[in-house]
Amino acid sequence: MTEFLGRLGGWCARHGRVVLALWVVLAAGLMLGSLAAGRPVSSDVSIPGTDSQRAHDLVRDGFGPGYDPGGTVQLVLYTAQGTLAEPARKQAVERVVADLGRAPHVARVDPPYRPGGLASNLRIGVITVRMSGHDPTTLAQNTEVLSKAAEPARAAGIEVVPADNSTPADKEIKTGPSEVVGVLCALVVLVLAFGTLVAALVPIFTALVSVAAGLGLIGLLGHVVDVPKQAGIMATMIGLGVGIDYALFLLSRHRRLLASGVGVQESVRRTVASSGGAVVFAGGTVMVALSALMLGGFPLLRTLGWITAISVVFAVLTSVTLVPALLGVLGTRVNALKVPFLGRRGGGESTGWAGLGHWVARRPWRVLLGSVLVLGALAAPALSLKLGPLDDGYGLADSPARRSYELMATGFGPGSNGPLLVVADLGAKAASAADPVVTDLVKRIGEVDGVAHAVPAALHESGRSVLVQAIPDHAPSDPEAAEVVKRVRALSQPDRPLHVGGEVAALSDAGARVSERTPLVIGVVVLLSALLLLLAFRAPVVAIKAALMNLVSLGAAFGALALVFSHGLGSGLVGMDAPAGASFVDTVFFSVPIESYVPLMLFAVLFGLSMDYEVFLLTAVRQAYLRHGDDRRSVADGLGSTGRVITSAALIMVAVFVAFIAYPDPLVKTFGVGLAVAIAVDATIIRGFLVPATMVLLGRINWWCPRWLDRLLPDLSVEGHEEDEPAERREPVGSVRG
Repeated sequence: MTEFLGRLGGWCARHGRVVLALWVVLAAGLMLGSLAAGRPVSSDVSIPGTDSQRAHDLVRDGFGPGYDPGGTVQLVLYTAQGTLAEPARKQAVERVVADLGRAPHVARVDPPYRPGGLASNLRIGVITVRMSGHDPTTLAQNTEVLSKAAEPARAAGIEVVPADNSTPADKEIKTGPSEVVGVLCALVVLVLAFGTLVAALVPIFTALVSVAAGLGLIGLLGHVVDVPKQAGIMATMIGLGVGIDYALFLLSRHRRLLASGVGVQESVRRTVASSGGAVVFAGGTVMVALSALMLGGFPLLRTLGWITAISVVFAVLTSVTLVPALLGVLGTRVNALKVPFLGRRGGGESTGWAGLGHWVARRPWRVLLGSVLVLGALAAPALSLKLGPLDDGYGLADSPARRSYELMATGFGPGSNGPLLVVADLGAKAASAADPVVTDLVKRIGEVDGVAHAVPAALHESGRSVLVQAIPDHAPSDPEAAEVVKRVRALSQPDRPLHVGGEVAALSDAGARVSERTPLVIGVVVLLSALLLLLAFRAPVVAIKAALMNLVSLGAAFGALALVFSHGLGSGLVGMDAPAGASFVDTVFFSVPIESYVPLMLFAVLFGLSMDYEVFLLTAVRQAYLRHGDDRRSVADGLGSTGRVITSAALIMVAVFVAFIAYPDPLVKTFGVGLAVAIAVDATIIRGFLVPATMVLLGRINWWCPRWLDRLLPDLSVEGHEEDEPAERREPVGSVRG
């Protein structure tokens, strides 16, 4: 790998302008192509093999057009003065219903002036538009068209709010304040780290090209696969963080070589040959962790995993090709435009971090015990992590989704925002919904504890099954709603099967599936990541220890999530708005559930990102060990040579992730908090204290490798020591083999 990356880096440096032009053309082409073709997204929550999926499949077959749960749009009506039953307002609403019936892809329009269409106060009503033959990925655009058709009602003084669980803004992948703030914060950190503006701009430019190419490809993929609406933002968040960090590590190494008198071309070649290998392995661990989500048994989770991995692939590719190209083009001008008062930075080792390394090496047991106690305290709140579905009641206070949710809850009860779709086999043919066998079933469903009421929605064309809509007493995010699903399913009989679908049922099944697959995903991620480290460093103890250390930082991240979201300590500060009319205490401590699949995906992302710093630190320690064979000194030297750059990289990632907390999507907020806390803890307590202490205590065992295993493993030489040390110093006497 060292030889290959060295040749690649050297070629890119010699042909810098060509490589730069190719990357700019590729990124611009992908972005322009996705903008021209559109960026369709689809938050597909199908869970194959579950009862809710079976119900949804049955609903699509034989119940007439417009009963697909993904093709229903509701327009919620509200009037603050008078009622919707007044002649003038009723006439305006009926005109809207007629106009909606003529809209493209509309199969049926249920007016509010029907049983169950108006609230008891007659001020809130709902028009249900059932779509047929439409593209599910364009539901948001169709909803916007339908909402515009309601202008006659608005002219009559009626508020009309669309409720399809999405808005056009949610569906678009676009650069916003979060991305801009994250990039600006990263630029400030880089300027402070390097002391020159040109050097600081290299990682920024590389990351922007990488993210642009990744987003362009993701946008085009939306035409052939279901891409979740959060995929673009997740890819941007991770892509910016790792893209800047990988370029930062390469640039730091290059500037150190330049400062030591190495020529530009040779410096670039050595940089990519050595640090480039660490970047490839670090990116590989992130991609392995994200790819393991394919075993989660949840299509949405699987797609988010590999879509996000695309951004990491581009970050690695730009780091080992575009960065050397830029360094070759800039030459010694990489140190141009020095910032006053910052002095010379990034050219040598950090004596402060080296001093910390020596301090830890002198008292490893005390440092180990103190680190474990601190990390245990940070992780303790994770035991009270509250998992559950998120509904539109947790959206932004001024968003249409939140407004429609609150109007529906006020007029028809909280369960109206998450009705259950029950598909039941009648056992005999029914002529109509008034048939006794249908009414008896509806009565039994309506009598289930937790069901407010149930009504027959449609009869199958065969007459042997019926679709019943059951409204729970509880909001979709209430854990009791999932219990209602279980009680309704208990009505199923072998000769008369019954299947329950709908948002609540689907999310409940998703949670069960994720819980079932979580041990498998965690095991695969840890095993494959440890295997990659084994290939990189040929040291099984280091590989296993590194994998276990990464699990520790996850505990701190989940502890922070529990404090902020489950206990509500600071949920308002991250932009979660409490319900209207909530007390001051409830507003300050606003508890928010976390989607059941979020911890698993957060685990995969964090495990990969934490492994980045482990790879860079171990690479430096391994290089020092190969020079002199002193365990304690190698730990101090490794921490001293990487401390500043790892700290800068961590600050950049934390800044990027914190900036994304301002994004309106609760899922992105959750990831922003979890990732920021985990990276901060990982780069300070774990890499600064816990890892050095354990390495000092283990001593030569760190690099022990059985002879039989040493013969089996390929020599990938990720450390790149061949590029920096004379041949006679590559394998010290202190090495342990067999």
